[in-house]
Amino acid sequence: MKLLKTHKRTVVFAAILLIIGILIGYSVYLKNRKIPVRVLILPKFEVGEMTGDFPGEAQYFYEEYLAGGEEYEIDGGSKQNKLYYKNGVALYPLGQGKVSAALNTSAILSDGRFDFSDAYVLSVGCGGSAEGYGIFGDVYVISSAVDYDLGHRADHREMSSESETTWFHDDSFDENAVIRLDREVTERAYQLIADVHLETTEKSVEYLKKQYPGEAWAHREPRVMRGTSVTGDNFWKGRYDHQNALLITETYGCYDPFAVTEMEDIAVGLALKRFGLLDRLIILRASVNMDVFPADVSPEKLWGPETDDHLASEDSLESVDIFETAMNNCFDAGKILTDAILKGAF
Repeated sequence: MKLLKTHKRTVVFAAILLIIGILIGYSVYLKNRKIPVRVLILPKFEVGEMTGDFPGEAQYFYEEYLAGGEEYEIDGGSKQNKLYYKNGVALYPLGQGKVSAALNTSAILSDGRFDFSDAYVLSVGCGGSAEGYGIFGDVYVISSAVDYDLGHRADHREMSSESETTWFHDDSFDENAVIRLDREVTERAYQLIADVHLETTEKSVEYLKKQYPGEAWAHREPRVMRGTSVTGDNFWKGRYDHQNALLITETYGCYDPFAVTEMEDIAVGLALKRFGLLDRLIILRASVNMDVFPADVSPEKLWGPETDDHLASEDSLESVDIFETAMNNCFDAGKILTDAILKGAF
């Protein structure tokens, strides 16, 4: 009888130890388990708050997917920004310009709390349409991005010829001067959103009629298009820089024509390339302005110290009131892609 009781106590004790071991093991598993990310959304800036006011590049995506979710500080990231996470979707405003975009993208992907192995990266934002190719409100699926600042560039006043281009190729920069996105991924993305209805505004339509009378390319409804983005660290405009962008796109043998100018795409792509994720990148850019100056508008009038013309504003001469509408266009296209990825249908 004593042996039986002793045996029972041994069994009970062993069972208790087993349960404790399982609980400890599960606790360690939960502590070390990485947070799975299916879609990483990378806008570049928000105008004010993340919700409830005039929208920047992040707000519509935040309200749809991240509101009420978790917030994380990212080591090495911008102190004023956070990574928002909910139900497999993460969002982080990268900041403007190539340095911020590259550093913050790298910091996010280096954070050991998250598992990006099955994630698609959806980089979204605004940009300026290439004159002769796109109009306000267009959404571009970017197939290549080039760096506007690598190479050599002169001031046209110092050129000895009448050439309209002032950029000179330097092949020593080629490795970092262009990214070409996965063609199958970008084509699949394009086909999913090619027919999405995009909005415009009355001011935008009137502007294009006035600026480009008789030009068929300018007198149409906005639509989804393929294209190359040209990444510059300064917010440039003008016919010389337009010609440079055309030459740069042609020189690097991009898949599609120069479509839009912006300030981050090449940096995001190069950072993802370092982490082996370039083939998971999708870039959407919505047009909020043009890459040339409006007729009768000088750089001084547009950007001088006496002006208070903010691109993300309803009264902006720069964006002809299209900004909010274009951000909604970008979101409508991006939502289709995000939902398809989350459903496993992409």
